[in-house]
Amino acid sequence: MSGTGVGIGQRPENRKQRLVKLLWTGIWLVYLSAPANDLLHGGHSTGVRILGWIGLAAFVTWYMLLLFRTGRGERNSVVLASLGVLAAQSTVLALTLGREWLVLFVYVSIASGAALPLRMARWTIPGASALMTVIAFATPGGKAFLAGLLIPALLGGFAMTGVRELVRTTIALRAARATVAQLAANEERLRLARDLHDLLGHSLSLITIKSELAGRMLPGRPDKAAQQVADIEQVSRQALVDVREAVSGYRRPRLAAELAGAGVALTAAEVTAELPAEPDLSGVPEDSETALAWALREAVTNVVRHSGARRCTVELLRRQTLDGLVLELSVEDDGSGDESGGPGHGLTGLTERLTKAGGTLEAGGGRNGFRLTARVPVTASAHVGSAT
Repeated sequence: MSGTGVGIGQRPENRKQRLVKLLWTGIWLVYLSAPANDLLHGGHSTGVRILGWIGLAAFVTWYMLLLFRTGRGERNSVVLASLGVLAAQSTVLALTLGREWLVLFVYVSIASGAALPLRMARWTIPGASALMTVIAFATPGGKAFLAGLLIPALLGGFAMTGVRELVRTTIALRAARATVAQLAANEERLRLARDLHDLLGHSLSLITIKSELAGRMLPGRPDKAAQQVADIEQVSRQALVDVREAVSGYRRPRLAAELAGAGVALTAAEVTAELPAEPDLSGVPEDSETALAWALREAVTNVVRHSGARRCTVELLRRQTLDGLVLELSVEDDGSGDESGGPGHGLTGLTERLTKAGGTLEAGGGRNGFRLTARVPVTASAHVGSAT
């Protein structure tokens, strides 16, 4: 987990996370106002007050150390020993100073849920609550406090086990996603390596054979050797074309993928996105689809980086024009950024891509903000919506 967020059961990794966890944990220390008030106004002698403040400070210090060290890989035996120290401190303080100190057992229960796995916390939390009950009956007036402390001790402790397991599951899920992404990238690299191997294997073998043959022909048959050299040139040129096409196909964007990526990018930028359903592009030329995919990527990038918009609408329609059937992509936002301040390198390059595919690009002010419209010709019917 990065940034300033840090969860129960996870060790803070930087200063901001430590500060956040300190503040989050410190909020709950407000319930120690009862013991503090007892020390201030409980009529204890000066010596008892001093010892009481020392005991309270020692309890809070041990409690905070236990929570902050959670996630560092300590053995459960060490955590159990730390909880035993907290329980012993709570027992001594409650028996010697009075019923106001029974609240310390609630912290023991919560620390059990935060620091131990569920299979152990399901025993330590009721154990801490049971110990609090025994001490309450042994403390004058403690039974009156028991009802108000027993339920928070049980619920708070088991709630912490749920939060701890949720955080652990989230961390595991993120690690699994990262692994899947890495495996997918590795698979793509392996696929490209296989494609290039299969593509170039035959050509390079043929070039090698013809080079050896030409070398043997050179002394006595130069005309035939020249023909072999000409064949080598032709094979190498074709291999170069094949490699370029393979690499181009590998990097060619797809409109459906760009729509999905647009939704992710706009959502990440806190822009409300209205996107069309996944289109059926059967019959649409590949160059036309690629040009629109580039247009969508450029438009969404401008919305995210420059517009300051809160809403972005993407439409994909089939239109019948005087020049024939076209596939139209429009991206409109409600921002007031500097997108309309003249064409940049992105829009210039996008215009060149669309022109090469036989399409057109329009960019300018829309009804509420900025609107980009890209059109490409369609040679066959594609059911992606229609308009006239």
